[in-house]
Amino acid sequence: MKEKSAFLKGMRDGFPIGLGYFAVSFSLGIIAKKGGLTPIIGFFSSLFVRASAGEYAGYTSIATHASYWELVIITVIANARYLLMNCALSQKFSSATGIVKRILVGACCTDEIFGISIAWPGYLKPAYTFGATAIAGPMWALGTALGIVAGGTLPVRAVSALSVALYGMFLAIIVPPSKKDKAVAIAVAASFALSYLFSILPVVKTISAGTRTIILTIVIAAVAAILKPVPDLPEDGGDVNE
Repeated sequence: MKEKSAFLKGMRDGFPIGLGYFAVSFSLGIIAKKGGLTPIIGFFSSLFVRASAGEYAGYTSIATHASYWELVIITVIANARYLLMNCALSQKFSSATGIVKRILVGACCTDEIFGISIAWPGYLKPAYTFGATAIAGPMWALGTALGIVAGGTLPVRAVSALSVALYGMFLAIIVPPSKKDKAVAIAVAASFALSYLFSILPVVKTISAGTRTIILTIVIAAVAAILKPVPDLPEDGGDVNE
């Protein structure tokens, strides 16, 4: 597939993600409003960050007048899972993919963009990830800006109902690969079960949700890699990037 075709396919796949983003970031905008952010500032902060947990932590920190260093540290901790995602994506590139494209793909990485990018057959074409981000990113930022404009006028239940779309999108990402590969299905089922157990067990439930996610990701991915390793793609075959 050529770069232009991959980019257009990414835009197509990024549109439903953008719809879910719009709903979720709208509720973030309401929180940003309480922190004193203007719609313009909220738009660009969401455009460059694109992380619900990180932005929530950032906006609430701003509302409590936290220092810049506190803001940076809490945002890095909340977004630490993206380090793991980008390590996984780095295995999807062919040796012909340049360092600049690799860095830009890493900058585009969100939970959902990672999901569709890692599912790309063969070597990942960066243009696909760029296309998805070109649609989903601005919709996320626009939702935040409009949420700030709306302020707290919408009922809390209405905002919560809008967020359900994101969970449906996650299911759409994980169900097709689970049907094709039994190992993926087992890993998904294990992640659901262990996530629930970690949220109720006496010791681990006190750990932050982000840290629990990182721990489970490392453990489940390591076990799956040992039991069901993915064969390397030949450099002279597959979907190679230029």
